Amino acid sequence: MIDDNWHENYGTLDFDSRRFPDPRSMVEHLHGLGFTVMLWVCPFITPDSPVFRALRRMGYLIRDAKGRPAIREWWNGFSAILDLTHPEAEQWIKGKLEKLMQAYGIDGFKFDAGDPDYYAPDDVTYKPATPNEQCELWARLGVHYRYNEYRACWKMGGQPLVQRLSDKNHSWGPDGLGSLIPNGLAQGLLGFAFSCPDMVGGGQYEDLIRPDFEVDQELFVRYAQCAALFPMLQFSTAPWRVLDQKHAAICIQAALLHAEMGEHIEELAVQAGLTGEPTIRHLAYRYPGMGYEAVKDQFLLGDHVLVAPVVQKGATRRKVVFPSGKWLGDDGSAVMGPCELEVDAPLERLPWYKAMQPEPEFICLLRKSC
Repeated sequence: MIDDNWHENYGTLDFDSRRFPDPRSMVEHLHGLGFTVMLWVCPFITPDSPVFRALRRMGYLIRDAKGRPAIREWWNGFSAILDLTHPEAEQWIKGKLEKLMQAYGIDGFKFDAGDPDYYAPDDVTYKPATPNEQCELWARLGVHYRYNEYRACWKMGGQPLVQRLSDKNHSWGPDGLGSLIPNGLAQGLLGFAFSCPDMVGGGQYEDLIRPDFEVDQELFVRYAQCAALFPMLQFSTAPWRVLDQKHAAICIQAALLHAEMGEHIEELAVQAGLTGEPTIRHLAYRYPGMGYEAVKDQFLLGDHVLVAPVVQKGATRRKVVFPSGKWLGDDGSAVMGPCELEVDAPLERLPWYKAMQPEPEFICLLRKSC
């Protein structure tokens, strides 16, 4: 994903020739390396730019009560906002995106922003719309593109959209690593099956630009391990730039595990497209009535892979809840559930287990209980 600032002004939606003198050749080279190439886009328009003036004349911008283009503060300054209740404004941005695909070979788009916070209840638009409805309109753009990613959606559960968790802090707490599993599980239950945790280490850019910011290498590793068996694993800060050789190597292990599980993840994505089921699942979803509702620090990838990342600073052991059946661990151990066990989890290990065929006597017990 080529992130923010690939263009000159917001709304220009073409490569800045000073930064990218030959974007077509760049994309072809990336394709040759096996990459799919996506561009970051947003609904904001730089004020008093040529694009702004043109869109204002055509009536494609959200207006305030006095009929002037509404200017809103966001994380990168102050901008006007495209009015997606206007069908011609929607066609305008679709046309710009299609041109990027045709001219440069771009494969898809990361649709950032669109949060309801950036709209106001008294906005003047082509058709009346609440802030949530504006968020929904921005999200609906993504279904037209095979490759997409969102951070903010409204009422789009069950749609073919990659939904990344909101930006997380570089933190062990509920604003960072501690939120990935409970948020990811809730996301799946709400119908957003193609879930993605935030960038490894946390994507909250305000953390990264603090003068006193220092990378917690243990946190970075545990973040990569936690994300490794989500449907998607996403880096922004390059591990080799901020970690020593030992910690960077462990992150590579996490990425390789994700790649090794790729075929299984793709199968689950196909299943989710047919049934709407989440790809990462709460234990209570697969094993209802067993009292697993409070388990929020482990998850199932599909029905048969149990994942128990370490999310506590300094921890080298953790408790794992095993549902019924036989589970074969990444370390070669075999566990017969249901039970709870303390397992070793040194920094190099992400504990995960694969469900094996139940023992014959276990099958008999199931039949008797039925």
